[in-house]
Amino acid sequence: MRNQETDKPSIYRYEIQVVSEMLDGNQHVNNVVYVQWMQDAAVRHSKESGCTRATKEIGASWVARSHWIKYLRPAVLDDRIAVHTWVSNFRKASSLRKYKFVRINDQAVLAEGETDWVLVDGNTGKPRAIPASISEAFTLVPQEQESAIFG
Repeated sequence: MRNQETDKPSIYRYEIQVVSEMLDGNQHVNNVVYVQWMQDAAVRHSKESGCTRATKEIGASWVARSHWIKYLRPAVLDDRIAVHTWVSNFRKASSLRKYKFVRINDQAVLAEGETDWVLVDGNTGKPRAIPASISEAFTLVPQEQESAIFG
């Protein structure tokens, strides 16, 4: 989904096909795989939006401070999964990013999650204020708008 005013993607989406290496002993996608998908989605969205370039230009990087995942249904071999991610807010030196994992063939929500990212100065290793060059790379999707998008 794109913001019509800015043409920036509000919600970034990419697809994954579940392969055997992603499965655990129960033949479900392993929990650690979801964490990897979250990071992959954040990195892809950041790169496409221009945030990665803006972050490098100021000599900073993003560090995940915390994350949580709520597992709702299992994903299994050959499932095609749409990974959705968006930025929910910016605070002084951190940003909340959310995720939704949807099985494509039946639109079942498999999991939901969040990551709290902190912008860190490359020289000091300490959090630093997020400049406009980074925050303006995204169109925020506030919590009250999520249900309108995902139902």
